[in-house]
Amino acid sequence: MRNSRKNIKITAAFAATTALALGLTACGTSSDPGAGAASGDKAAESKPLVVAASPTPHADILNFVKDNLAKKAGLQLEVKEFTDYVLPNTATQQGQVDANFFQHKPYLDDFNKKNKTTIVPVVNVHLEPLGLYSKKVKSLKDIKAGQTIAVPNDTTNEGRSLQLLAANGLIALKPGVGTNAKLSDITDKKGLEFKELEAATVPRALNDVDAAVINGNYAIEADLKPAEDSLALEKSEGNPYANFLAVKEGNEKDPRVEKLAKLLNSPEVKKYIEDTYDGSVVPAFGAPAA
Repeated sequence: MRNSRKNIKITAAFAATTALALGLTACGTSSDPGAGAASGDKAAESKPLVVAASPTPHADILNFVKDNLAKKAGLQLEVKEFTDYVLPNTATQQGQVDANFFQHKPYLDDFNKKNKTTIVPVVNVHLEPLGLYSKKVKSLKDIKAGQTIAVPNDTTNEGRSLQLLAANGLIALKPGVGTNAKLSDITDKKGLEFKELEAATVPRALNDVDAAVINGNYAIEADLKPAEDSLALEKSEGNPYANFLAVKEGNEKDPRVEKLAKLLNSPEVKKYIEDTYDGSVVPAFGAPAA
């Protein structure tokens, strides 16, 4: 099914070699708040809305919208797949794409602060519960002192991972550190060792460590079923990590973006998520957190 899609998959190397050309062609498009559909240009409004997305489940959800809902809504949708957590935001900021769909609010806040970008969320779509996985132990009680746990190395997902481990009694953290927890905030490692890795590479480390905390989308891509295979899984209730559609500030009112936002929160998308992911990805519709 994936091979029949007309997605354009972009690797980091390709993005680097084409950035100049894309940057030049982006001038005067709807990605510029002062041009195109964002300023009421009807011709630009009829152009495809180009959205950067992680392959699973983000691009899958967008392709469901493209194949089943977009035409009726008068929206031309183009999906570009990215396999990292940096290029979708830089491409959106530079106007190489019109929007992106791959991240949650704590990650975006940290990214904007560090990179002086102005990406803003538009609408929440779903939550991918973070999970702890292992190919060497069968349950949490089997994790012992001297074993190694891999965690994502970006600021927000590492903090999120440490909170999951603390909630399940594997470590203790300083009071009040919240989602920005770092390894240095662990007050009791209980004899465990930690290996920090780029989030996308963590699943490949499962054979080399005793356990690993893996983001939901990367777990699914690695043929893991979070609802079944995880030793511990984030709770969805009250979770601040909903993934959302995002744009460069000033493009929120682009009519094409508004159409896509409405479709992404539709009953049809809710049913698609529930039927396709069986609890590994859950709908989380509505306005993003302030």
